[in-house]
Order: sequence, then structure tokens, then C-alpha cells
Amino acid sequence: MRKVSIIGAGMTKFGERWDKGIPELIAEAGVRALVDANLSGEEIQAVYGGTMAAGRLVGQEHIGALLADAMGLNPLPSVRVEAACASGGVALRQAYLSVASGMYDIVVVGGVEKMTDVSTGDATIALAGAGDIEWEFFSGATFPALYALIARRHMTEFGTTEEQLAAVAVKNHENGSHNEFAQFQNKITIDQVLNSKPIADPLKILDCSPITDGAAAVVLASSDIAKKYTDTPIEIIGSAQASDTLALHDRESLTSLKAARVAAENAYKQAKVTPKDINLAEVHDCFTIAEVLAIEDLGFFPKGKGGIATLEGETALNSKISINTSGGLKACGHPVGATGVKQAAEITWQLRGEAGKRQVDNATIGLTHNIGGSGATAVVHIMKRAD
Repeated sequence: MRKVSIIGAGMTKFGERWDKGIPELIAEAGVRALVDANLSGEEIQAVYGGTMAAGRLVGQEHIGALLADAMGLNPLPSVRVEAACASGGVALRQAYLSVASGMYDIVVVGGVEKMTDVSTGDATIALAGAGDIEWEFFSGATFPALYALIARRHMTEFGTTEEQLAAVAVKNHENGSHNEFAQFQNKITIDQVLNSKPIADPLKILDCSPITDGAAAVVLASSDIAKKYTDTPIEIIGSAQASDTLALHDRESLTSLKAARVAAENAYKQAKVTPKDINLAEVHDCFTIAEVLAIEDLGFFPKGKGGIATLEGETALNSKISINTSGGLKACGHPVGATGVKQAAEITWQLRGEAGKRQVDNATIGLTHNIGGSGATAVVHIMKRAD
């Protein structure tokens, strides 16, 4: 297996993008990534793109071909990857494997979703397909309800509080306020979260990530040629994926995502690092409780201690470990197919020292954690600035 590096990154602003459709979003993010990598299209050999529900949300299927078409990269092979909300992260992994294997030298990874062209109800139905339709959705359990069950169980087992969950949202909005690409750039308080509209007890609307349009892209290259294109290639030193049951009722535990733990363990082993070596991480905070589970499953904090660690500021910018410097899904936004690629772009900028007011001091190793559904898919990547 060859070493693989990110040599370019780009994204659109996330939000309610009434001004652009899927092709325009793809083109904007893709062109930014290619310019960042100092590349022309002639050097690219393949395209991998993550999207979850374009057919359901905007009626557009055949997204693989659309990616190449929108970026002017025909007739290159272009592959759509679908793994629910982990579609972007799995697309990144497939692209990584294609370069690591020696099949290609330079590939583009994209992620896109256009979610605001339909009603909230229709978007909710589309997203419900990431869970177990027969046992969960047909019984009325949408994703806020499923994560509310997880949150309530975590509270019962470990004493986690609503205030601790609210601290996740407050911290991520603080980070998002410094991110020009973020959907929400406003700061919020714990009281605002606690007093916001109830969605599924104990989760309120400010505990939930928004419905979002957007796209992100990164360019991967074999590490032995990466410095031809950039002085600061970011090497992917660990890449792992794991699966679990779709339905919560078949899980070993409701307070830990097994797929995330397994993927993290394998990624750490491949990278030859431990959780203590990670300076920053972009984790999948689709709901505030999801970030608490993530920082525990990834080994940053003991099981049951993620909530209090967040409330005490241990996950804030330049603290014990900087979590979701982009603002996470909560503040930066969650166009589901693009999220995993956006995470990789954020880590790339951080490790280059290009993140502006949200820059982590002396960042050398970063991690991305992308979850599909309520944990049925998990993909973890570990990255470092190349020597």
C-alpha cells in the first residue's frame, strides 16, 4: 500500500443555498479544490462522490456521472458512494484505497447534498431511510427520536445532564462564528439551548444539526508526488470503516457506537498513534449527544465523562483536545453527503495552519469521525502534516 496525501481542499458556504443547484455546488467546491492543489483537470484520473438522497430530495440520480460532468472531468470514471450521513467519509476512504493500491495517482473526492428544496417533513422521510424503516420509522421513530433515546439512556447510566449537552452546541457555535463557510455564525448560550423548542425529549431544536445545502471536495495524490503540487501535503495515516445494526434494539449498547469504536481502534493501529496523540478532531455531532458519544468512543475521554468534559471546556478550541473547530454539523451545517468531505477539508486547513481565528495551536495530527444513520456505519481517518 502506498502512502496517500491530501493536496487540495475546497467547499461552498453551507446553508439554504437557493441560488445554486447540485451541479453548481459541485462545480464551486471542486474548482476550489483543484485550484488549491495547483492542478488542471488533465492530471486527474478518477472521481469519487458522496451523496445520500439526491433522488428523494431533488429527483436527481446518476450522481457519479453528474460529478464528472459538473466539474468538466469527462470522460473520467466517476463513482457515487452512498452510506447515509457517512457517504462523504466512505467516498474519501474509497478514493484513498484507489490511490494506496496503485490504481490511480491523483483522484478527486466530492460530497454534496441539496436538502432545502423540499419541506422539513419530506427531508425527514428521506433521512429516515438511514435507519431501520420497518422497526423504527414505521413506528414513528425519526432520527431526533432515536438520538433522544440514546441521550436518555446515557443520562440514566452516567448522570449526563441537559446542561452538558447544551455545552456541546454552545462550543460548536463559538467555533462556527469564526468559519466563513458555516451555516450558523452566531454564538449562543446554554440558557438559549435549554429554553429552545422541544423536539424529542431531552433534545431541543438547538441540540440538533440543521437541514443544509452544500458541497465539499478534496484532492488526493500518492505521497511520493504530492510535493510537486503543494508545499504542505497532508498525509492520511489511518483509514478504517466498520458497521453495526441499523436498528437500535439490536445493539450491544445504546451509550456507545460499536462501529465507531472498532473503526477508531483500527485507524489508530494503522496510524501507529493513540488518542492522546490527536490534537483536534472533526466528529459527527448530528445531535449534541452524538458528540458526547463520539469523544468517548474515540478514546478522548472515559465512557460517561464526555458531557462533563465538554461543560468544563476540555473540548474547546486549544484546550485538552479541540473538537469540531469548523463548528461541526451543528453550526457549520450538515448537507449529509458532503459532511465527511468537509471534515477532511477542515483538518487539512488546520494542519496547514490556515484556519484563521479558529486555528489550533501547533496542530500536527487530526482525526475525522463520520457516522451513517444512528451508527450503522462509521468511518475514521487520521491525518498528519507530511514530513
